[in-house]
Amino acid sequence: MSEFVSVYLGADHPGVATLVLSRPPTNAMTRQVYREIIAAAAELGRRDDVAAVILFGGHEIFSAGDDMPALRALSPQEAETWARVRHEAIEAVGAIPKPTVAAITGYALGAGLTLAFAADWRVSGDNAKFGATEILAGLIPDGAAMARLTRTLGPSRAKELVYSGRFFGAEEALMLGVIDEMVAPDDVYDAAAAWAGRFVEGPAHALAAAKAGVDDVFELSRSERLAAERRRYLEVFARTCHQDDG
Repeated sequence: MSEFVSVYLGADHPGVATLVLSRPPTNAMTRQVYREIIAAAAELGRRDDVAAVILFGGHEIFSAGDDMPALRALSPQEAETWARVRHEAIEAVGAIPKPTVAAITGYALGAGLTLAFAADWRVSGDNAKFGATEILAGLIPDGAAMARLTRTLGPSRAKELVYSGRFFGAEEALMLGVIDEMVAPDDVYDAAAAWAGRFVEGPAHALAAAKAGVDDVFELSRSERLAAERRRYLEVFARTCHQDDG
């Protein structure tokens, strides 16, 4: 039974599921929250009635990142577990084999920003605030945050944001490529649902293969990437063009 993370498939947007963070007041994340995210991502990946996924923290705030008082109270060994499950949660969201969109309201800070980066698309309200804020607590981003920031922003801009930990607004986030769409605050969820809804009638196996192929550009060597791309193409071809053979 999940306490802080839930999954629902609403009648208003058939085929679009929402993974909801609900740990008031700031959706600060703990080891339990990360474990619940891992379980929810696995469920969403398995469900045939889910074609696309929205990540949502509610209408007030996406996530302020790690629960710093809880994190600071840990021993080094416990902190290692925290870092591991954080990484697993971010990777689990990134690996959902369906189009995913982060609907960002309020703030996306620290690990909350990293979680948003795990989605394929990001939409926020025009009043949202962002920040790679870990340095303000004497820490550094984790959960593959450095790689995600750098491949989105480039080394210089990624370093400036990480070094300073400064907050920045939605307009700058749009300019930097941190978000892909900016709307009025009350329209964030609907905009995310509209994006996700475009893929509900799409070929699920081809979308999954396309997503993996794009992600491989950043994860694999050229030879590995080409081999994986060719394998996925042949799998999709067989399912699409020869599904009635046999």
